[in-house]
Amino acid sequence: MKFILSPLYLLITAQLTACAVGPDYEIPKSVIPDTYKELAGFKQAEPAEAFSNDQWWELFKDEQLNALEAQVNTGNQSIAQAESQYKMSQSMVQSATSAYFPTSSATATTNRFKAASGQSVAVSGVRNLFGGVVSVAWAPDIFGGLRRQTESSIATAQSRAATLHALRLTSQATVAQNYFQIRTLDTQIKLLNDTVATYQKTLTIIQNRYEAGIAAKSDIVEAQTQLESTRAQAINLTIQRAQLEHAIAVLIGKAPKELSIAESPLTTAIPAIPMTIPSQLLERRPDIAIAERTVAASNAQIGVAKAAYFPNLNLAASDGQQSTLLSTVANQSARYWALGPAALAIPIFDGGARSAVLQSAIDTYDASVAGYRQAILTSFQQIEDNLAALRILDAEIKVQTQAVSAANEAVKLTTNQYEAGTVSYLNVMVNQVTALNNEITAVNLQGQRLSAAVLLIKALGGGWHKTDLPTKDQAGGSIKWQQFLPIPLNVPSKD
Repeated sequence: MKFILSPLYLLITAQLTACAVGPDYEIPKSVIPDTYKELAGFKQAEPAEAFSNDQWWELFKDEQLNALEAQVNTGNQSIAQAESQYKMSQSMVQSATSAYFPTSSATATTNRFKAASGQSVAVSGVRNLFGGVVSVAWAPDIFGGLRRQTESSIATAQSRAATLHALRLTSQATVAQNYFQIRTLDTQIKLLNDTVATYQKTLTIIQNRYEAGIAAKSDIVEAQTQLESTRAQAINLTIQRAQLEHAIAVLIGKAPKELSIAESPLTTAIPAIPMTIPSQLLERRPDIAIAERTVAASNAQIGVAKAAYFPNLNLAASDGQQSTLLSTVANQSARYWALGPAALAIPIFDGGARSAVLQSAIDTYDASVAGYRQAILTSFQQIEDNLAALRILDAEIKVQTQAVSAANEAVKLTTNQYEAGTVSYLNVMVNQVTALNNEITAVNLQGQRLSAAVLLIKALGGGWHKTDLPTKDQAGGSIKWQQFLPIPLNVPSKD
């Protein structure tokens, strides 16, 4: 078979180095701002390189949060699914590259037959025929359709890798948001329970005043109503807390029964967040990498569609043995060989099918370019939204702190007036409710600001970089010699 394999080797080498039809890929241009609109007044970490660590949640210096985030990579089933999908895309790259090479098969045959009467045969009667043949077939990639398909498969694999990173970042950010919301609820529940204790003391005082004849029965009823209503609010918040705890459990790959987060007040401070310049954002966001790699895959498909317009060459060769006796089938005299059939298929008419496929590929590319540019615009919007939220919430918290102080002062004044008999207890209740609502709002604002900080980190890519994507060689995964054997070895378990 040397006379067959040597030309094949030369042709394979030639097709891998030849040019391919279709447009060569270039990253689409997009408009990138020079700076962020809402950055003024934002306190950012220095130096910006401090954000290179992908364990971004450590910025918040919360050990409980660190422990939860560490379980996301190992337990989250959506991430495990994305990892399998990435591995599947690596197999698709291997499948695409395998088409560069010839296929070979070996066939052993045995046949026992009797020729029909009247036929001219060398030996009459029942005859045996034994044979074996090795066949080689190959369709050289002359015009680069296979190479473009390989480019598309590699870009798709890289897109799946970016999808894995994006899903991991989203899951981590969701865990952090839910965790800080739980701490916000813990603080609100404690505030309500402390208020219930205060209201209980007030109710006791009013009951004593009633027994002394200096308070009306209506004051007792109003105080009891206020007390039970506040207690109900505290109980109601535990529903949302339980649901958030269950959500975190699922995000780290556990059943809700397996996770219990102890109550603790919200004490986490807003960290200084390192910012990247706008021109670097395209390399920091995995979702932008997904969109860009989708454009690359679509561009390669245009080349695949164009290659269909050109002739398709198929080559074949065979080398075998054939004999009427099993004992002589291996003899040199029983050998035969054949070069061919060689077929050159030239497309002539297909009713416009190839044109439709090509136009579809071009339209798909145009759509992916628009999707890529939209992903960039969305990323800048998310950064600007959360920069604005952090700045505005900071100003609102300062004002709200003053409102809490004023409301508490109003409670003290009206309480003194009530004890002096100059106002009714209803005035005290109104001011108490106002003070409580203001304190709850202040806690909510702190939680919202922490959530905005998490979302800003996510919008900045969470420490991810485009260099984390697999290279073209890595996109196809590792190829083991067992893959070239005619039977599978070391097949992995389905479990």
